[in-house]
Amino acid sequence: MLINRKKLPALAVLFSLVILPSVCPAAEQVTVGFSPGGSAQAAVLDVIGQARESIDLAAYYLTSKSTAQALAEAAERGVSVRVVADKKANGSRYTAATWLARHGIPVRVNGHYDIMHNKFMIIDGRTVETGSFNYTASADKRNAENVIVLRDMPDAAQPYSREFERLWNESEPLNSGL
Repeated sequence: MLINRKKLPALAVLFSLVILPSVCPAAEQVTVGFSPGGSAQAAVLDVIGQARESIDLAAYYLTSKSTAQALAEAAERGVSVRVVADKKANGSRYTAATWLARHGIPVRVNGHYDIMHNKFMIIDGRTVETGSFNYTASADKRNAENVIVLRDMPDAAQPYSREFERLWNESEPLNSGL
């Protein structure tokens, strides 16, 4: 079969737009952010905003209003959102965890450890956000913290999903009536 040379550019475009994406997996991407300075918080909010199916968040301390609002907005878009947090750090009346629970987000607290010090999210079963960044205003404005986002890496997301499920199953529902 002979191909008309004048049609080669059009065929190349067709190949790159139609055929190539169907045989190549989504491009893995790594994003990092630091605080203070805003890039850590921006990475957290960005990954929440991109969620389409699910967000599972494990947090030591959850007081960030912007993170809580982003999670609530994700739930309003139909994203399944679950949170497991440290019991001692999130059992008071005025945390973002209690606010989320009052707004219908399933929140559980874990008191099985001196500190449940995890800080990670699994998004859509394929993307992981983790690092030293607590989901707090202090982490964003006053602390030296870091975030790394591993996008479209299901092999990295699987062990985080298993750990989240383990923590979720051993935790108890947060009493949102605090």
